[in-house]
Amino acid sequence: METKQIELKNFNGRTYSIATYTVKHHHQPLDKLRPLAIVVPGGSFTHLSVKESEPVALAYVARGFNACVVSYNLLQDEGKIYPDAGLDVLSTVSYYRDHAVDYQIDPDKIMTIGFSAGGHIASAANYLADSPKYQKQFGYEDDQVRPNATILGYPLTDVHKVAFEIGGKADGALPDDEKLVDTALGVTPKTPPTFIFQSWNDPICLPTNAMAYEEALFKNGVKCEAHMFDTGFHGYSLATPELATNDISWQGNQHVAQWFKLSLEWLAHVFSGIDYDENKDKLTNLYMPK
Repeated sequence: METKQIELKNFNGRTYSIATYTVKHHHQPLDKLRPLAIVVPGGSFTHLSVKESEPVALAYVARGFNACVVSYNLLQDEGKIYPDAGLDVLSTVSYYRDHAVDYQIDPDKIMTIGFSAGGHIASAANYLADSPKYQKQFGYEDDQVRPNATILGYPLTDVHKVAFEIGGKADGALPDDEKLVDTALGVTPKTPPTFIFQSWNDPICLPTNAMAYEEALFKNGVKCEAHMFDTGFHGYSLATPELATNDISWQGNQHVAQWFKLSLEWLAHVFSGIDYDENKDKLTNLYMPK
């Protein structure tokens, strides 16, 4: 496996970096190109969570993906978080599509995965991808930057749906665009198929974040798979014992850890291109009273 730290510029000209994790095979058949996982870690917009970064990237690499971790701009950087943090994700999608041959990835099998605050950024990026306003302002096409699937782990989607009051510098960094404050408002029929996992007892990013986003996906006809675990709290990443800190042993949770395997099954379905809804009307007619 080849690893690199690469500095890039987003569509706004701001510098950010990605850590790449690439498995290459000589004489790789065209039908064996790897899908790509773009990891967007959480960290309250102030730092990048270590356990939601490289461990997640390597987990997907071990299951046949190539991967990268996006080091997006944070609160302490100059300027507001948005739109740059979202543009960092879109610019990464565009970069990999432009260099798909070099990285031996399938440009039509790119997924983003965001945890906690990273879930806000990943979902905001999907809104930015579909917004004519931002397309015109920053000069990109939606098909160039939109991922093919998105995974949101215990996500923040509405910055007001946290279990504490936002204030100080964080409050001043909030975007003016309401769809970048509450990303459920930015869901459109073009939003990528989305997989969501959340814990009912999350004391940080309230479950209502995931629930509202799921409702927006449903109303817009976007494919979604969602898992609401009854336990898990917050910040568990892969939920393996190895990633649990000494004083937070509950972050290792075998039941919650199933989200990773479930995500692989879901991605295999989404990337297969098979439309399992093609007989939906026939099934509906079967159960509707005549």
